[in-house]
This record gives sequence, structure tokens and C-alpha cells, in this order.
Amino acid sequence: MSLSAETAALQRAAHELMYLGVDGSPIYSDDLSRRNGEVYRLTTALYNSGAKGSTVEEQADVCLALLMGYSASFVDHGEKQQHVQEVLDRCWNILDTLPASLLKLRLLTACYGEVFDEPLADEGRAIIASWDSLSLTVEQMEAAEEFQNAVNNPYPWEYVDE
Repeated sequence: MSLSAETAALQRAAHELMYLGVDGSPIYSDDLSRRNGEVYRLTTALYNSGAKGSTVEEQADVCLALLMGYSASFVDHGEKQQHVQEVLDRCWNILDTLPASLLKLRLLTACYGEVFDEPLADEGRAIIASWDSLSLTVEQMEAAEEFQNAVNNPYPWEYVDE
């Protein structure tokens, strides 16, 4: 399987796991467990492959896939936080050279979801503001919505006492 196909498969599986049941359909434990295991397997395989990509876009795509996989899967054999930190360390170099784009917004969103660093959110807002709101693609609309959800709810698994 090519690196591009591998990252796309992981991103798709992680997205499906993160949004399981959002449409109101029931979530069955066996399906949740199977999907979680698959995302963890794909994430581990990509991480362990050592593939980083040859262009900055490929590198960003690999990092995005890994961050999505680690975020979506609740499996952790003790290595998850270290792996996430290593991916984030790679992201800091990539983000500086990656041009403003849909991919950069998605990577900023994934990074923000890990570190909640306001300059990442500011850069994401600038990318969205640069788009022509009358001709957004479906992917741009979804990415902008995911970005806004991450910024509005930075701790989705925490109960915040107000």
C-alpha cells in the first residue's frame, strides 16, 4: 500500500470512529471495539513504518493521520503520549513551511486539539478568513467546522464546572 493510501485509510477510519453515532444511529459495542482496534492497528503500523513523506505536504499528511488516529483510538499500551509528542515535534517544523491550505488547517486543528495553543488557533482563523465564503468546497466547510468545534470545546472529554 502506498504512503498516500495508508494515510488516507487511517484518516478515514479515525474520522469514522470519532463521528460514530453522531447521525443518531445506535452505537454497538462490538462495532465500536472493532473500529477502535482497526484505528489503533493502522496508527501503530504507520508510526512503526517510520514513513515521514518526501514533500512537506506528504509529511503533513502523515502527521495528520497519526494525530487523528491517536486522538480517535482509546487504546494505549503506554506509548501513546510519547508518540503523540514525537509527532507534534515533527509538526512544529512542518507547519512553518506548509503553505496556507485545507491540509494546513486540518493539521493546525489536530495540533490545537493536543496542545490548545492560541497561536495555532489564530493561524487557523486566518486561513479560513482567506477563503471565499461563497465558493467553499464540502471539505473546506467540514474542516472549518471541525476547527471551530476544537476551538469552542478544547476539552471535549472533560467536565468543566462553571
